[in-house]
Amino acid sequence: MASKNDKPSHTVLVVEDEPTLASSIAQRLSSEGWDVRVAQDGISAIRAAAQVHPDLVIMDVMLPGIDGVETTKRIVSHRPVPVLMLTARDEETDVIIGLSAGADDYMTKPFSMRELLARCKTLLRRVERAKVIAKNSEDAKILDFGSIVIDPATRRVTLNDEAVHLTPTEFDLLTTLARKPKSVLTREQLLEEVWDWVDASGTRTVDSHVKALRHKLGSSTIRTVHGVGYAFEPPEQ
Repeated sequence: MASKNDKPSHTVLVVEDEPTLASSIAQRLSSEGWDVRVAQDGISAIRAAAQVHPDLVIMDVMLPGIDGVETTKRIVSHRPVPVLMLTARDEETDVIIGLSAGADDYMTKPFSMRELLARCKTLLRRVERAKVIAKNSEDAKILDFGSIVIDPATRRVTLNDEAVHLTPTEFDLLTTLARKPKSVLTREQLLEEVWDWVDASGTRTVDSHVKALRHKLGSSTIRTVHGVGYAFEPPEQ
């Protein structure tokens, strides 16, 4: 029986067809006290996700059979879960496709296990934080901008009364910007508030998620202030 001093246990599904890399990731995450399951292809990953209900999925893009993008779509369509995507390429188009499929964050190979662990912890903290926000009456207030409505309590967004699927990261980014409409937030501020990062090493991650949001909500929803950051622009009512 675990003592109160034990690290909190999470279940993580690692989907990676390179046995050596999959083993290294599994060993590193297991050392945190997490329950780690490994799948080497898309079909196995979909089955495993349905069986173990992971708290986090680490998904390689290049998989035999069904690729990581399609696998991610199928997993998150059945149950919302944060997904960290691993890609061998850093092409902007590939990143946007991955984020649009339902991934919350991405890392380009090769990467350090230290950074991978930090990203995983950030995604897991965000899920716990969302539960707290849902219980806080002030934070749970609906943000109604006419054609765009954001409900923090249920984590739902509608555009012209139609539901829009956002990943947990996209939702948190949109909500952070929308709480201060027209105000410019720097990339560094967004990294700290949304990703819990305190350095500027992930500013491209912010840019990629903003582009994914624009793709889903309209290009004019978020305004770029070059050299500074971004601002939420409420639609004209």
